[in-house]
Amino acid sequence: MLTRLIIEDAVKRALGEDAPWGDATSEYLIPATSRAEAKLVAREPGVMAGGEVFAAAFTLVDPAVSVELQVADGSEFAKGQTIAVVSGPARAVLTGERVGLNFVQRMAGIATHTAQYVAAVAGTGAKIVDTRKTTPGLRAFEKHAVKCGGGRNHRYGLSDAIMAKDNHLAILTRGGKDLTTELQRVRSELGHTTHIEVEVDNLGQLPAVIAAGVDTIMLDNFSLDDLRAGVALIAGKAVVEASGGVNLATVRAIAETGVNVISVGALTHQIHSLDLGLDIEID
Repeated sequence: MLTRLIIEDAVKRALGEDAPWGDATSEYLIPATSRAEAKLVAREPGVMAGGEVFAAAFTLVDPAVSVELQVADGSEFAKGQTIAVVSGPARAVLTGERVGLNFVQRMAGIATHTAQYVAAVAGTGAKIVDTRKTTPGLRAFEKHAVKCGGGRNHRYGLSDAIMAKDNHLAILTRGGKDLTTELQRVRSELGHTTHIEVEVDNLGQLPAVIAAGVDTIMLDNFSLDDLRAGVALIAGKAVVEASGGVNLATVRAIAETGVNVISVGALTHQIHSLDLGLDIEID
C-alpha cells in the first residue's frame, strides 16, 4: 500500500539526491520573490498514477507551493490535456520539477501499460497481476501504478505468502521425500490465513500438488495446450495462475485457456515512461 509515510520518505531521498546542497541554478538565477505557475501537460495519452507523489515533490521543497491535481489516479487523459497545476515560489517549483516528473512519468507509464493488458483480456475472466520484478526501493509506487491501470497486485514481498518455486521444491523433496506429504506438512504449520502457491513447470507435477490442497498453482511457461490441460486437471481445486512468455501479443490466448490469473513481469520492468511536460510561467 502506498502510504503518505512511504511517499514522503522516498521523495525526500530523491530530493536529497538531486539537490543535496540546494538548487544552485535557481538560487543564483531566480529572485527569491519570483513566483511561478506550471502546468503538467500530457504529450501523449495515458492513464494517471502518482498524483500525490508528484505533488509531494514540490510541497516537500516548500509548503507554500500549491498543487492542484486535475486528473485522478486511475483516470485516462488525452494528449495535450492538463493533468495538474503547480503554483508558488518559483525557486521551489524549479527545484521539485525533475523529481516530480521522474515519479509521475514512470508511474503513469506503468498504469498505461497495465491498462493495455487489462483491455486485451477483457471478457475472459482472467486477472492481470504484477510480480516482484520492481525497481528496488520503489515497489510500493510501482504496484500502486499497476492498480491504477486496472491490474491486481501479486504478493508484495517474500513475507506475504508461501510461494514454492522450482528451487524450493528441489530442496524440499531431496532425499526422495514425497512432495504431497511435505506440502501438507507446511500447511499444518502455517496459520489459516497464510496463502500457499506452488509453481510447476510440467503437467506431471500437477497430481502431487493438487493432492496437497494448496491455494494457487502457477503453470510456468506452459504451452497453450498444456495450459488448457492444466486447467482441466486442477478443475477448480485451486486458483490457476499462468506465467512466462506473456506479452501483449500472447496474453489474450493465454487468458482464453481458462486460467484465473496471469502474472506479467513486464508491467513493471519493461516500461516506457510517459512523455509528460511541465510548462512553467514565471511572474
